[in-house]
Amino acid sequence: MSQTRTDWSPVVYAVAYSDIGMRRANNQDSYAIVSASDADKWQRSGDLLIVADGMGAHAAGELASRLSVELIPHHYSKLNTKFESCEALLKAFEETNREINRRGTVNPEFRSMGTTTSAILLMPTGGLIAHVGDSRVYRLRGQTFEQLTFDHSLVWEMQQSGQVSEEMIRNSSIPKNVITRSMGPSPSVLVDLEGPFPLQKGDRFLLCSDGLSGQLADEEIGSLLGLLDGPTAVKAMVDLANFRGGPDNITVVIGEVQRDVGITSGSTASGSAKGLAGFPTAFGVTAAIGLLTALFLALVQQTPLAILAAAAAFVALLTGWIKVAVSNQPAAPEKRFGKAPYRKYTCKPTPGFASQLKVAVDELYEWLNDNSKSSQLRVLSERIQAANRELSAKDFKLSTASYAKLLVDVMQEIRHRRKEDEEGQVDY
Repeated sequence: MSQTRTDWSPVVYAVAYSDIGMRRANNQDSYAIVSASDADKWQRSGDLLIVADGMGAHAAGELASRLSVELIPHHYSKLNTKFESCEALLKAFEETNREINRRGTVNPEFRSMGTTTSAILLMPTGGLIAHVGDSRVYRLRGQTFEQLTFDHSLVWEMQQSGQVSEEMIRNSSIPKNVITRSMGPSPSVLVDLEGPFPLQKGDRFLLCSDGLSGQLADEEIGSLLGLLDGPTAVKAMVDLANFRGGPDNITVVIGEVQRDVGITSGSTASGSAKGLAGFPTAFGVTAAIGLLTALFLALVQQTPLAILAAAAAFVALLTGWIKVAVSNQPAAPEKRFGKAPYRKYTCKPTPGFASQLKVAVDELYEWLNDNSKSSQLRVLSERIQAANRELSAKDFKLSTASYAKLLVDVMQEIRHRRKEDEEGQVDY
């Protein structure tokens, strides 16, 4: 009997936050979280998380990204009844690309519209990624933070071909926002598949548009992801990106594996663990009968027949053990796509990042104090002093988390103040 919504405990907890940024007139990012509603759907279809970053004049980019996050789940749901999940997801991307291209072709206002799209399918067999463009997918496991997607950008393509080094990229004027692949401009598109990546309880997967990765270093993203709960983490990342200029739309989706799903790296059982539990019953019974018969024949001095019975028992035992040994061999590994991870970091809170967050909080609080009579000023001031003491004590883990939470709360108070100002300027 399949579980219903009332008794289903989701494996993945997901949260998202999207913001227009500081310099854009509209938000061309889109995202989708499609969660399994019961155990059967989790086993069959998993949970699907998607981020898309649209490109195009007027509302074209916004339309392209919205079509991407709406049509991929739709096509995947239909195709998953006919194909394996990896093939269904790939075909869903291809079908969606054709539809975006068709919409751009028939309407001159949407001509050449496109979008990046990164999606991760979280299932019992692992996390499978489909990816086009430079929106990214990361994984945090413990303190290890990995980028699981390859940026389809001019910079990354040049680096992969050996034309430039990481140092040359940092010190050159090579444009870092030129992408080499997107969904929509052409009727066909090459989709990267990565994974599947075995899931463990506590794994956190983060998808984001380049509005985040362009303003925060990977190590900073990993640090905030590891120190904060999901809802606070997405807000802190977006607020910090906006504090640093927010030149682009910013979208973040986090999916956290809440419990073990039975598929982990190195999860195959050893022969010693299975032991006699896996011994074939028929061969065991045959061996036992043969030994008892041999013992009886030996007692009645029927030695030749006793030897034959013992030999039969030995053959049964040997055949049974061979079958046990074969069945305990590790299963052939599932086909693995891609070459991820493409970057790997050990994320530990640092004094430098904690100090940067302190500067941001101090600057924002000073503005709030000078321009507002917020009732939260005193409480925020006390929390800032407590975070300062944590930093002075060199507790970088605690101080980083405290400043990040303060950043979210101070920014929220500033938004309230600005909203009040806007409402006060309305003529009735």
